[in-house]
Amino acid sequence: MVNNIVLVHGGLVDGSSWAKVIPLLEAQGHEVTAVQNPLTSLADDVATTRRALALLSRPALLVGHSWGGVVITEAGVHPAVAGLAYVCAFAPAPGQSLADVAAQGPAPAGGQHFTADAAGFARITR
Repeated sequence: MVNNIVLVHGGLVDGSSWAKVIPLLEAQGHEVTAVQNPLTSLADDVATTRRALALLSRPALLVGHSWGGVVITEAGVHPAVAGLAYVCAFAPAPGQSLADVAAQGPAPAGGQHFTADAAGFARITR
């Protein structure tokens, strides 16, 4: 049985988004880590997630929500990963971009409310 669980947040939140889930998992005897990804790039988020995995002494279930699904797909090849779980998450094939996945279906509700600044950082309009 895998006892370690590493939680990876989505793109519009941070690691605290798992605050209500963590105590429930810990009450079941799991050791839980919530990654605090910088959301600056996929590569940066994958590197941060891999650093969290490297700190573990035993294999872990890697869990991603939303954008976190893209991150765990790439980070999931780490030797400390026993499995991947996608919670309302994007689940691309390794190397497949989020844009590729998004193009496979209709535009998401509210998608028109996203905008990017000159540096490429996304935000939701007022």
